Amino acid sequence: MHALKIRIDRVLGMLIAAVFAVLVACVVWQVVSRYVLGTPSTVTDEMARFLFMWVGLVGAAYTLGQRRHLAIDVLPLMLSGRNAQLLAALVMLLIAGFAAIVMVYGGYQLVEKTLATGQLSPALRIPMGYVYGAIPFSGAMIVFYCSFFLVGLARGETPDTPAGDAPGGPLD
Repeated sequence: MHALKIRIDRVLGMLIAAVFAVLVACVVWQVVSRYVLGTPSTVTDEMARFLFMWVGLVGAAYTLGQRRHLAIDVLPLMLSGRNAQLLAALVMLLIAGFAAIVMVYGGYQLVEKTLATGQLSPALRIPMGYVYGAIPFSGAMIVFYCSFFLVGLARGETPDTPAGDAPGGPLD
């Protein structure tokens, strides 16, 4: 399962980098077309909004997978041993539950309904279901990462060590 996580990390990292590069190019072109050419591009404006959604949602899943997400750690720092592991497991279960119900199930319903109605984006004329696809996709990645960490906790791994910082981890 660890090898699968490493592959998913690499694919998500490359996807985020590629989407972010296109996002930056869109924003630069938007600025050039608006202030230099005097005719703002509606296509790059809309594309930048959609790419920002994708990079934000997929980036959140990737950040969770790297254990670099923002967290309030007052309670975990007060606990140790078995209690810290139980709290970490509870947190992972809550995150996975939210991602599974709201993001994967609800996001899939949104994508399905949007594709069924044929809603298109105004400038790019692409189905909005593809844009909303970022929600169930990132939700599925979050569920995967939570499952990976829960398996690690069941094996007795410490919840406070980021995945890349553990001895023998992918950065060693």
